[in-house]
Amino acid sequence: MNVVALSGGVGAGKFLRGLVRVVEPRHITAIVNTGDDMTLHGLHISPDLDSVMYWLSGLADRDRGWGRAGESFRALDEVRRLEGPSWFGLGDLDLATHLVRTHLLSEGKTLSEATAQLTDALGISVRVVPMSDDPVPTMVHAVADEGEGMYMHFQVYWVQRGARDQVKAVRYEGGEEAAPAPGVGEALAGADAILICPSNPVASIRPILAVSGIRDHLETARRGGTGVVGVSPIIGGAPLRGMADRLVPAVGLEVSAFGAAAAYPGLLTGWVVDERDGDMAPRIRDELGLRVATTDSVMADDDDAERVARVALELAAG
Repeated sequence: MNVVALSGGVGAGKFLRGLVRVVEPRHITAIVNTGDDMTLHGLHISPDLDSVMYWLSGLADRDRGWGRAGESFRALDEVRRLEGPSWFGLGDLDLATHLVRTHLLSEGKTLSEATAQLTDALGISVRVVPMSDDPVPTMVHAVADEGEGMYMHFQVYWVQRGARDQVKAVRYEGGEEAAPAPGVGEALAGADAILICPSNPVASIRPILAVSGIRDHLETARRGGTGVVGVSPIIGGAPLRGMADRLVPAVGLEVSAFGAAAAYPGLLTGWVVDERDGDMAPRIRDELGLRVATTDSVMADDDDAERVARVALELAAG
C-alpha cells in the first residue's frame, strides 16, 4: 500500500509517527510545506521539513512541541548579546541542520536533494520531499495597530510579531510559476490513499496546493477512485496548536472542524473529526458531501497517533 501525506509541521509529525506503525515507512511519501521557509543569518531554514524530520527520527522535543529534544540555545544567547537578530528560536543542535542544508544548496543541490541527504543521515525510511524546489513564500497581509497594513512573511507575522496583528489576506507568492518537487506528481498518481495531516489549512496545506499542478494531481486521483482523507486540526472550535483561528477567518472560513474541511473544496472524499465535534458530522456529510469518521484525535503519544492514522486509512479505503 502506497500512501501520500500532505504535511505541515508539528501536527503532521505527530500523525506520521502513528502512520509508520500502520504502513511500511518506505511506502509513505510525506509532501511537506515549505511556504514558511526563510533565510536568517545566511542559513536556509525549513521549519516544517525540520519538524517532520525530527518527529520521524525520534529527535523531536515532545514537551515543547517544536525543535529537538535536549536542545540548548547558547549560540542564540550570544547572538542576542551581540545585538544580532534573535527573534527566531534557533537551537544549537537545530543549527547543524540549517548549516548542512545551506552548504548543500550552496554546492548546487536542490532542496529535494538536500532533504534526501538529511533524512538518510537521520535514518528516516519515509520519503520526505518538499512541495517544490522553488520558493513559494506564504505572505500575510496584516494590519498592525500602528499602521495601515502590509504583506509580511509568515514567520515575521507569527514569530517576530507574535501573531498580534489582524490578518486581512494570505497569498502564496510564486505558486503558479513553481514546479512540484521531483517525484511529487508520481507519488500522488501512484497512491492508494492520500491523507491530509492535521495541519493548519491556511499556513501549511494550502501552500502545497498552491504549487502549480499539485491540486490537479489530487483532483485526478480523487476522480480515479483514490481516497483523499483529511484529519481536522481544529477541535471544539479551536486549534490544538498554532494560529489557525487567526488565519482561517481571513480566507472566509469558520474556525471549526467543518470550516477546516471546507478549505479543500473538490479534493476530499472523507474527513476525520474529534469526538467532541461529532455533532458536525451530518453537516459535513450534507453540505460538503464527505464521509465522516469520529475518534479521539488528540495525539498525546504514538499510540494515539496510530489510532488516528488507522481511522483515516479506513475512511480512505471506503
